[in-house]
Amino acid sequence: MPSPSKSKGNAFERKVVNLAKEKGLEAIRAWGSNGVSIGEHEEVDVLIDKIWKVQCKCRAKIAQWIKPNENVDIQVVKENYGDIFVIIPYERFLELIKVKGSK
Repeated sequence: MPSPSKSKGNAFERKVVNLAKEKGLEAIRAWGSNGVSIGEHEEVDVLIDKIWKVQCKCRAKIAQWIKPNENVDIQVVKENYGDIFVIIPYERFLELIKVKGSK
């Protein structure tokens, strides 16, 4: 029997796949959370439309400053001398890639 943490992660990965499918996108979950099973790097948990490599992380709490508030669409973050990242609600991201025609 998997640990509660592993079960929670698996359920989250399935939710990520199901939400993508509900938007009409192709999505598959890597068996055992190992991307090698779908021909990708081991860190890949989900593949959307054969091009979007997703790693799923589920935490009890995410720092409030990282999450976009109700007044903005996205949150952009970076560390000193690091890359810039965009934080966006997942369903909004799915809408954007669907409109863009990611295939």
